[in-house]
Amino acid sequence: MPPVRIAVLMTSHNRRAKTLSALAALAGQRELPEDTTVRTYLVDAGSTDGTPEAVRAAHPEVEVTTVGTDVYWSHGMRIASRTSRRSGEPPWDYQLWLNDDVTLEEDALAVLLDTAHAVGPGKVVVGAVRASAEDRTTYSGRRGRALALVEPTGRPEPCDTYNGNVVLLPRTVCERVGDIDEVFQHGMGDYDHGFRVRRAGIAAYVTPCHVGICDHNPPHTGSREPGIGVREALRRITSQRELPPRQWWVYCLRHCWPRAPLLMFSPYVKTAVRCSVRRFPAGG
Repeated sequence: MPPVRIAVLMTSHNRRAKTLSALAALAGQRELPEDTTVRTYLVDAGSTDGTPEAVRAAHPEVEVTTVGTDVYWSHGMRIASRTSRRSGEPPWDYQLWLNDDVTLEEDALAVLLDTAHAVGPGKVVVGAVRASAEDRTTYSGRRGRALALVEPTGRPEPCDTYNGNVVLLPRTVCERVGDIDEVFQHGMGDYDHGFRVRRAGIAAYVTPCHVGICDHNPPHTGSREPGIGVREALRRITSQRELPPRQWWVYCLRHCWPRAPLLMFSPYVKTAVRCSVRRFPAGG
């Protein structure tokens, strides 16, 4: 395999230890083609725990851009992508989305590149990741109407869209499809991008094996936190961290028609009902 240039895009916010762990694992990659170049572009959203300073000290090769706390994941990834194109570096062959809470296996990049070679040029490769305590897939490609996780099977598996935790995008795909859509500030941007890739006639595949570790976020947080009232739950679910109504409506219109009107209101109604039932249990 000829040498390749990879632009790694990351965002961070007050997860200093995890971000440093992710970068250390990235720096320790093995079995790459000779003369492979990996350049990382990290956008930090106003961390107050010293993340940018720690990254600059431990990984001076990483280009860190500091922005405000109002910049969430999708927006941050767009900034990182633009920075990678303006950096003055020669054009990269691949763009790698990498969450700051992913600890890559030492051969992860090699597996991603081998998979890209196996499925042919111009295809997206999604890295499946597992939980730290067990061999259970946590994030991967998604398939079917229910967007079920695609499990690694020992060979590349097709998917319809993807979680954005580990995604390898050839430059031709980026030029054709573009970055994460500007309408999405945090969530939904990765799923939307995957569906746009598919509509462009571009295939996406999941790696034959897990390429890293990434645990799910703690359960029962945000709008699902026990004990909060309906108003607070609705405030949280409509915030940028969960399902902002305008962005959710755009997503539903694009990818869920003709069920869009029903799906648009469904999560907000379910949230209100769930909190009401908890607050006023039957027989209470």
